[in-house]
Amino acid sequence: MIPLRLKLSPARLSQAFTLIEISVAIAVGSIVLAAVATLTMYAAKASLALVNYTDLDSKSRYALDVITREIRQSTGLLAYSTNQSAQSLTLTNANQAAAITLTYSPDTRMVVMSKTGQSDLTALTECDTWNFALYQRTPYITSTNVLYYPATNGSGVMDVNLCKLISLSWKCSRTIFAQKVNTESVQAAQIILRSKQ
Repeated sequence: MIPLRLKLSPARLSQAFTLIEISVAIAVGSIVLAAVATLTMYAAKASLALVNYTDLDSKSRYALDVITREIRQSTGLLAYSTNQSAQSLTLTNANQAAAITLTYSPDTRMVVMSKTGQSDLTALTECDTWNFALYQRTPYITSTNVLYYPATNGSGVMDVNLCKLISLSWKCSRTIFAQKVNTESVQAAQIILRSKQ
């Protein structure tokens, strides 16, 4: 048996890739793949941020509805606490014979509402800040604003009996790809205790 020998013509030999051509092709391919990966990550992060913003915003609107309803129906403020470990507001609703307590814990990042005779309701989750201020009934009007006096007695100490308006504000956020991203603007509301005499 005679071994077969492949004879390549000189034209056929010149059609093969050289090492330089292969290196350039790999470099260009790597750049294209890196650009595609970067755009994919950017698009995923933007989409996730939009979903997070929408979800946090809807949860904040729900919390605002629930909290506003309870504060407006309250007949008075019983107590408040501004401790760093937990902030709270305790209100009473004499018409329903119920006490309502709103508690914010920075450790759990939650605002929980407790109401007499009902199970606790987690009003907000992933909450970074939650602040409140207490104001009196009587406004003072400037040329550009309607402002309220703080609910303080003559010596500057907060007096829960003078409180007619509660100003609330909070900010929630989530992490996206292990980075904390604020995906919701500060929510704020001024709520009047309508049932308070």
